[in-house]
Amino acid sequence: MDTLERQKKLSLLLVDDDVELCAMMKEFFVAGGHRLEVAHTGVEGLASAMRGGYDLVILDVMLPTIDGLKVLRELRLRKSLPVIMLTARVQKDDRIQGLNLGADDYIPKPFDPDELLARIYAVLRRTEPLNLRTDSTVEIGGLRVNTMTREVWLDEKPVDLTSLEFDLLGLLMRSPGQIVSREEITAILFEREATSYDRFLDVHISHLRKKLESGRALIRTIRGVGYVFSAEA
Repeated sequence: MDTLERQKKLSLLLVDDDVELCAMMKEFFVAGGHRLEVAHTGVEGLASAMRGGYDLVILDVMLPTIDGLKVLRELRLRKSLPVIMLTARVQKDDRIQGLNLGADDYIPKPFDPDELLARIYAVLRRTEPLNLRTDSTVEIGGLRVNTMTREVWLDEKPVDLTSLEFDLLGLLMRSPGQIVSREEITAILFEREATSYDRFLDVHISHLRKKLESGRALIRTIRGVGYVFSAEA
């Protein structure tokens, strides 16, 4: 267990209409010294998340009043709070929709609480500032990144990235002109082996490319291998 796991006590919000599951999760997290608050409807969950004070939200898709995807959409318009989608749905389209809306991770039910906790810490590590270099500002090929404020500019115009998109860009920029394999990206950012969740990476690479499009290809795909950040772009 690393320093973050040893030291950081979490403040979490679980939004799920399964009362029994919520009770079990609260018992599990409280036993570990963490704080877990519960909301059983989409409206209640959105209101609680907007009040703030949480490190991360665990959000079910199937909720009364408004569903979890709508809650996620509203959150992303207003806050950068990390979100893990939690659902019994296993269809690919459901996962992709959550990712498209900005979910930081996705775990299907039934799940192991220890795995959920590990996923939470993995997401929180990703949202910590990335040290691309010793300087807080890095500029390559017209792209400028401030690793302390997590701000990005392309040709002096600000680019709005999600936490995961920023971390993905940072990982690629650390090795300009070199191939970064899909396996390496999955291991570093998602802290697991490459699996059927490969689509997770595809979605975020696609989003990142669209936001960085400016008549150039800053990120090249090496089919079947990985990606290259082009310093000459």
